Amino acid sequence: MNDELKHLSTRVTKGLMTRREFVGRAAALGVTAVVANAMLASAAKAAGPVRGGTIKLGASGGESTNTQDPALTASEVPLYNLRHWGETLVDVGADGNLEMRMAESVEGSSDAKRWVFKIRKGIPFSNGKEMTPEDVMLTMQRHSNEDSQSGALGIMRGIEDMSVDGDNFIVDLSTGNADLPYLMADYHLMIQPGGGMDNPAAGIGTGPYTIEFDEPGVRHGFKRRDDYWDADNRGFAEFSEQLVLNDATARTAALQSGQVHMINRVDPKVAALLDRAPNLTVKSTSGRGHYVFIMHVDTAPFDSNELRLALKYAINREEMVDKILRGYGSIGNDFPINASYPLFDDTIPQREHDIAKAAEHYKKSGHDGSPIILRTADGAFPGAVDAAALFQQSAQAAGIPLEIKREPNDGYWSEVWNVQPFCASYWGGRPVQDQMYSTAYLSTADWNDTRFKVPEFDEKLLAARAEIDEGKRKAIYSEMAMMLRDEGGLILPMFNDFVGAIASNVGGWVDDPNGPLMNNKAPIKCWLTDA
Repeated sequence: MNDELKHLSTRVTKGLMTRREFVGRAAALGVTAVVANAMLASAAKAAGPVRGGTIKLGASGGESTNTQDPALTASEVPLYNLRHWGETLVDVGADGNLEMRMAESVEGSSDAKRWVFKIRKGIPFSNGKEMTPEDVMLTMQRHSNEDSQSGALGIMRGIEDMSVDGDNFIVDLSTGNADLPYLMADYHLMIQPGGGMDNPAAGIGTGPYTIEFDEPGVRHGFKRRDDYWDADNRGFAEFSEQLVLNDATARTAALQSGQVHMINRVDPKVAALLDRAPNLTVKSTSGRGHYVFIMHVDTAPFDSNELRLALKYAINREEMVDKILRGYGSIGNDFPINASYPLFDDTIPQREHDIAKAAEHYKKSGHDGSPIILRTADGAFPGAVDAAALFQQSAQAAGIPLEIKREPNDGYWSEVWNVQPFCASYWGGRPVQDQMYSTAYLSTADWNDTRFKVPEFDEKLLAARAEIDEGKRKAIYSEMAMMLRDEGGLILPMFNDFVGAIASNVGGWVDDPNGPLMNNKAPIKCWLTDA
């Protein structure tokens, strides 16, 4: 019977039999419709990409203040938007290797100070204009501009000069950096006509879709481009729609009811149950993502390192991994690097939960006993409100008056994160240590959300970039990790797996440790098997 069903399912994928006919034949063989459809979906996945239909994503991480300006993208919904219409010079693949996008090749000098990106010819922007090396250079110049408020500003700091020579975009660095090509994969650096200088939020790029409708905080819609240059690998659905569903329960219900085909940020406490639902699959991928509580080290009372240490010792990491992540992650150590990075130092001592030490450091801080306000929201990360409550309980055991203020999801990433001095947040991680540190901990980085500005740390970061010897480079990164762990404003209790879920009629899924839902590319790289 199985062989006969496989044969029949193959006939459907080849267009020789309708789905209805297949289900009818399967029923005659005593197979239920649910099993028959599952088999058909499996056969369609194996058959390869299917074009057409409307693929729908239900996503957390959106708000009414969102914009299409890549420089200002700070949460998941805007990032999914960027992936639809824009592309970078290079990508980082699921295997960690570079993939060429707007650049067809890249070559570095022996001292890693000069990098030459050969730019593809004949690639049209969605406005019909052909992309040129000048567009690439202007894009990079915009993100190097202090006024851009770009999230990529930190990684652009080491660039001394940029130029165009024929088909080549050339980057000259003040100090060598073997990781420079990886930095160019940063999602803020979507190549735009004229660099986006005139209208950065126009949503015009070289990606597989154009913007059909744009309702920040509600929904976003995209139409497939007929002239997309890489149509064999991306942009299979005719339309792609993203619904902003910040509430975890609403997001899960939308997937179960068939309103959407995939969702991000599945709450770990319901993941196992959801995975048992018919026609749904939970996708969990380990990587570099981390859930955090961040303190501004230049703002009282967090300008006291004694107070910061008190809070770091007070948090119970094991409890959070157990109760919040439910096994979908691992314990953190107050610096943003884990074993997913090749130069990770696993000899750095793990900070333990220690109420006595927390109380001792709190006493040394001289804090006046007034409430210490920690701001959080459901959308900060899955389980953020519950994690904050656990933190409050363990802090109180050490005599630390931690008070939780629950903020609305809408506006959290514009009004709370990187604005308020103590809040819950998350990072998706970056492909290399240099990019993670340059984006969030370099003194001049616009996304330095802990206000950690230490000249010695900056010097070590530059030294690590220029160091060719991997052993020496690893030692420098280890010193940086210890500085951040013991002096920074980062409380990192846990590294999270990226947990999402898809319907059984979604094909093309590949686990990607670089970010949630295939590094935010599932809507453009997956297809509907029954389209």
